[in-house]
Amino acid sequence: MKRIDVKVFTIATALAVVLSVSLSARAQDASATFKSKCAGCHGADGTGSAMGKKMGAHDFTTADVQGMSDAQLTDIITNGKNKMPKYGSLKPEEIQGLVAYIRTLKR
Repeated sequence: MKRIDVKVFTIATALAVVLSVSLSARAQDASATFKSKCAGCHGADGTGSAMGKKMGAHDFTTADVQGMSDAQLTDIITNGKNKMPKYGSLKPEEIQGLVAYIRTLKR
């Protein structure tokens, strides 16, 4: 019986390590995508750059943006809105990463 518990523990630990490395790599990718595609207007911290504020870019740290559903944010990133261009050329996993990254910017 102890032998089975050790196998289960070993498998669970290995799975946890693989998933955490994968999530960490995905978070780094999303951060890089945010810096290259979004930070110019929305600022590195999501509150808006000087140029972005003049153009009406949304502050990602506000309750209004954080209250949007993942589907709403995905739609805006994919199709654009107002002065924001569409980024439909991004892969679905890149857009999901951006949505997850935006969630980390709340106050």
